[in-house]
Amino acid sequence: MPSHPSIFRAICWTVLLVWLVVMVQQTVKPLPPGVSVASAATVMHESQIEFLYDLTTHDSVGRPIVEQQIFDAVLAAIDGANTFIVLDFFLFNDDMGAVGDNAKGRLRPLSRELTDRLLARKAAVPDLQVLFITDPINDFYGSRPSLLLAELERSGVHIVRTDLKRLRASNPAYTSLWLMFAQWFGNSPGGTLPDPFREDGKASIRSWLALANFRANHRKVIVADTTDGDWLGIVTSGNPHDASSLHSNVAWRFRGDLAQAALESELEVARFSGWQGSIETGKRSRPTINAPATLTANHVTEEAIREGLLGSIAKAASGDEITLAMFYLADRTVIDALLDASQRGAHVRLILDPNKEAFGLEKDGVPNRPVATELIEKSGGKIEVRWYRTQGEQFHTKLAMVKTASQLTASLGSANLTRRNLGNYNLEANLQVAIPIDSQLARQLKEYFDLLWHNDREKGIEYTASFEAYRDESKLKYWRYRIMEATGLSTF
Repeated sequence: MPSHPSIFRAICWTVLLVWLVVMVQQTVKPLPPGVSVASAATVMHESQIEFLYDLTTHDSVGRPIVEQQIFDAVLAAIDGANTFIVLDFFLFNDDMGAVGDNAKGRLRPLSRELTDRLLARKAAVPDLQVLFITDPINDFYGSRPSLLLAELERSGVHIVRTDLKRLRASNPAYTSLWLMFAQWFGNSPGGTLPDPFREDGKASIRSWLALANFRANHRKVIVADTTDGDWLGIVTSGNPHDASSLHSNVAWRFRGDLAQAALESELEVARFSGWQGSIETGKRSRPTINAPATLTANHVTEEAIREGLLGSIAKAASGDEITLAMFYLADRTVIDALLDASQRGAHVRLILDPNKEAFGLEKDGVPNRPVATELIEKSGGKIEVRWYRTQGEQFHTKLAMVKTASQLTASLGSANLTRRNLGNYNLEANLQVAIPIDSQLARQLKEYFDLLWHNDREKGIEYTASFEAYRDESKLKYWRYRIMEATGLSTF
């Protein structure tokens, strides 16, 4: 008869084997329908797409300057819808976390504004179909149900909480253990542990355990019909999240076939998350545009975002320019591509968030500061970096551009340039748009970046600081970033 130590060893080896099998399976399992796709190239007229941005900065004496376009455009899209609205937003709540009282007084109640506008439009157009896809973080994975989502649901809005278990595990060592031992306990409202998003809130240990999987539906999209019968889409880096309302962000607003591609992608997410409904969109009109189509655009998601961007960077050579305005830069394939392009003679300029604060909490600059130092050192100073001057808010922008003699290609949307965002772990959505270099849209994008890079000397506004302001040569931080990026033991 086996001894107790032998039985114990057998159990341990069995658990270890199962853990390894689940870990591998969660890393390579088939993707859900609609994940990591690029739409067919859509030829567009310049009037069918617009670049929008939010910028928060300060004048020469420290007074805040806030320019906001994105959620005004989102609210206008809701007001113009007559048949359907489909939304997909990662953060949709009024949670403030550790944001100080002074900052709270300056924040815009975006979640309430969006809720009220949806309720008003639903009341005005009772047959309006509204589908709202979001991430379960807004219910804190079940221990704190969202009052805003419940209010919308009572009005007839269909709420879909993304089934994150259908996604691959970005943090597989932990997620495999969570699947083996913790997921079976489910969750329920209430708890005894502190709520990380509300200073006076409580949450369950099961919510904390779910949070540590670090996977998300990170998309930020709205698609709706319009009063003239066309379809309108907005893809952005911004969330309708009160504590994020002062962040700097960017967006595309677009019409036509590209909006249809975005809609189809969002319906796939809803379906694999258990939604069994349908959206009757009606017949879409195609307004006549008496001008030649000059742009080419693709709706790209997840790893297709990285593939499109790397393809553009690979074409950059001497005399070309690569410019990034980015909240997080950490993906090794993108970093290597930037270094290779610099060696080929492309001029590479980066505006990065210094990663120094998040909702009132201090951060230590990982990953952007060690990445910036690596890029400058390995390129021999050819790659240039400036830091956005944040003061409590974040430079939450996700914009990458490659400019050649004839064309500017711009990828913009929800995706940071990290393994989690580009490696088929999070759900992400971008548009990649190829624009003639002499077009008004190309000039607008270039002027946006150059304004931040060179600052507005005439008005005394300094958007960005030199690389030296946050130079960080710590090898400890560099290797911590590399381990966190490789293993998924991080939030970036």
